[in-house]
Amino acid sequence: MLLHELIETQAKLKPDAPALGCKNSWVNYQTLSNSVDHVACFLASIMDSTQERVAIYTTKSVNCVSSIFGVSKAGGVAVVINPILKKPQVDQIVADCAATVLITSVSRYQQLDLVQLPSIKHVVLFDGSMGNTDGQVHHWHAIQSLDITDLRADLPQMIATDLAAIFYTSGSTGRAKGVVLTHQNLVIGAQSVVAYLPTKANDKLLAVLPLSFDYGFSQLTIAFLTGASCYLQDYLFVKDIVDAVRDHQLTSMALVPPLWVQLAKGDWQAQELMSLRYFCNTGGAMPSAVLTQLRQRIPHALPYMMFGLTEAFRSCYLPPEHLDERPTSFGKAIPNARVQVINEQGNECAPFEHGELVHSGVLVSQGYWNDPDKTQARFKRAPVCLAQRMLPQWAVWSGDIVYQDHEGFFYFVSRKDDLIKTSGYRVSPQEVEEVVYTCDHVSEVVVIGVPHSELGQAIVAIVNSTVQTASHLSAMIQHCRAQLPIYMVPKRFIYTEQLPKNSNGKFDRNHWHTLYGRLFQEQY
Repeated sequence: MLLHELIETQAKLKPDAPALGCKNSWVNYQTLSNSVDHVACFLASIMDSTQERVAIYTTKSVNCVSSIFGVSKAGGVAVVINPILKKPQVDQIVADCAATVLITSVSRYQQLDLVQLPSIKHVVLFDGSMGNTDGQVHHWHAIQSLDITDLRADLPQMIATDLAAIFYTSGSTGRAKGVVLTHQNLVIGAQSVVAYLPTKANDKLLAVLPLSFDYGFSQLTIAFLTGASCYLQDYLFVKDIVDAVRDHQLTSMALVPPLWVQLAKGDWQAQELMSLRYFCNTGGAMPSAVLTQLRQRIPHALPYMMFGLTEAFRSCYLPPEHLDERPTSFGKAIPNARVQVINEQGNECAPFEHGELVHSGVLVSQGYWNDPDKTQARFKRAPVCLAQRMLPQWAVWSGDIVYQDHEGFFYFVSRKDDLIKTSGYRVSPQEVEEVVYTCDHVSEVVVIGVPHSELGQAIVAIVNSTVQTASHLSAMIQHCRAQLPIYMVPKRFIYTEQLPKNSNGKFDRNHWHTLYGRLFQEQY
């Protein structure tokens, strides 16, 4: 099955059933399918070839979802950009994937400079009435009004191993990397999750996580695969989440730990969430005290703890019946995934032996877009115990150090690299450092992550500056807020006279982790 066929199938089976909700209104599967068809026919008419990248930079909406699946049906590759990203990150993503079409709103379009993005040949605007003198700018309402009767025949034929999407995720040593996914990756990924989640055709899923995030996007594919519906909401406050669940009788929601922390502390009544049948955690370990609070406040909802990486979609889940006996485990492999712990000698680890988590199988992505070196470093032949076959099987080395108990349940130990996990996002310290370096008077900077009860880790910038005043500190904060999405802005700036280096001449991050880690853990 191809990605867009998820919607097509449900439109044939149950055309009048609700598919998507947003801002207190709902559209059915037939309406959504018709919108997807219009987008697909239009894109196919302007793209020079299949597999062109189409960047979608907007908040969640029915139009946004129609665009993603329309790109799929047109034979393009959808690049969904997190709407909270700022111009520098958007420019980097669009330039890296060489997107030829940009779908966005007028306000976001005006923030960008297409002169700096020469690959963009066409822009589709959801709103506004900006003039179009050269055929480059197109308007959503005009696309949806097209007569596509004769255009449907021009839609390309595709197979499941064609590319469907690129999800950008922070790399361990710098700017975001584009994880390349096929139709097969996305559809079988949804089938794998549905195999263990109790999702039914009458369920209503709350989609709060960004659609640029693998599990945020999966809320759509899980709903469309099962014939369920999905309510789109850009996260605002706990009250907005509770109101949405109560008002629309939603039955499932997936959040990252910082949002669960806020919800557990929130002022709401149990009956407001009585419609929930189950809930999912992803993007980091949920604090055990928070999970206990949630289970006490919504005891009727089954909790599913999940673990995954964008490069291989989901990896593991912990069934609700194992929560009490293994509260710190992230479970076992999901269906269609083989997950192992491999030591430095390339052998599978014994129980309780620490090693790197390695994921193989059909869910493994196709590598990083436009980056063969990083792809070769992360995607390798599967461990020898799995590779006795005519064709080699490929696996992704996660960078996570873990171990298994005697019954095969996994437990997290640490990361091999310096990535910071905050608010459910992976953040490269070097990417934040690059922005801080552009502040006036800053000569050196090291960015680290320290334990934080709500965020998982808080970003801290240690700065050597020729000026160390309150006004300079304020200027650094404002500069970072203008250049970075909010989750990447350091929570604390610390001035220092000297930044220690290790024997290789690199900044000694471990020194600062040791010095400040425990202090900040106590504060937070």
